[in-house]
Amino acid sequence: MIIHEFIDFETLRVIWWALLGVLLIGFAMTDGFDMGVGALLPFVAKTDLERRVVINTVGPVWEGNQVWFILGGGSIFAAWPPLYAVSFSGFYLAMFVILAALILRPVGFKFRSKREDVHWRATWDWCLFIGGAVPALIFGVAVGNVLQGVPFRLTEILMPIYEGSFFGLLNPFALLCGLTSFAMLVMHGGAWLTLKTEGIVQSRARVFGSFAAVAVIVLYAVAGIWLTYGVAAFSFAGPVVTDGPSNPLMSEVVHGGSWIAAYSERPWIIIAPILGFVGAIGALLGMRVGKEGLTLIASKLSILGMISSVGLTMFPFILPSTADPNSSLTVWDASSSHLTLFVMLVVTLIFLPLILAYTSWVYKVLWGKVTEKDVIEQSETVY
Repeated sequence: MIIHEFIDFETLRVIWWALLGVLLIGFAMTDGFDMGVGALLPFVAKTDLERRVVINTVGPVWEGNQVWFILGGGSIFAAWPPLYAVSFSGFYLAMFVILAALILRPVGFKFRSKREDVHWRATWDWCLFIGGAVPALIFGVAVGNVLQGVPFRLTEILMPIYEGSFFGLLNPFALLCGLTSFAMLVMHGGAWLTLKTEGIVQSRARVFGSFAAVAVIVLYAVAGIWLTYGVAAFSFAGPVVTDGPSNPLMSEVVHGGSWIAAYSERPWIIIAPILGFVGAIGALLGMRVGKEGLTLIASKLSILGMISSVGLTMFPFILPSTADPNSSLTVWDASSSHLTLFVMLVVTLIFLPLILAYTSWVYKVLWGKVTEKDVIEQSETVY
């Protein structure tokens, strides 16, 4: 027996669908609070010293946190090539805006404190704000468009043709999802700052984080109602081959009905949206009563629930098509080969634990609050 056949193709596809979710959630939980801190920077810190305190809460870890973003993009490229081809070409301008905003972050971190000029530092502070707020918003807009379906089709030779436009992505439901994503990461940034700072900065972070948590609860509820009654779902019209070749055109897909049908077929997935709400409520209460550790854990649970609810609701669809529903990409027909997925899984099982162990060690070493005294005493070596 060939070694990769110890795990059947269907199981490998589900494993890699789950691993993609793990990487996206890992990115939101780690680099998410970096973006949230950037979005909060002009509002929770008023003086230069306060802003340096805020920046240095994420300064030692933001580069490592971006590893999850790179791993997510790499896994899409290797495990789900059609998804990579359609999404990275169809969402090209949106991706360009995200990358341009993300580029402002390292530049802002590195250059901000090189000069003591007030205008110089204020400019880089707003660059850090853009680097946090813009990706947080656009990532949510992308998710909103995926839930509605994307206007693309596949030719007979499986070449993707995108028929939409950048401004077409900015539809009302997608913008609602964008605001939900933005509020979620601002809440997470606020939770991080309540843990890592003290005094007036911590107090402001609690206030803004609490507002963000309330916004998460409201916006997530509105998005769920809209998704149930205002967004047409996708489903298979006939039998599905789960371990066949990766050719979406071999399946018949219909566009209609409601995504809520997934909860009648798999009732257990209701755990995900419940966790999203409970986590946000827990983060809100944690900020109000000053439970710093609880606040951050609850915020992470909210992120886990909210992102999981999207994937579990859509399963097995990954990127539905409104232009030609039969071109929709699913877990069963958009993956790499059996051997490729197996080799990638072996590599992941070796290196992902190492990444988790190293990351945990770094956070342990850097644990504790960042104070104004720390910044003053180490002014020449910190951001």
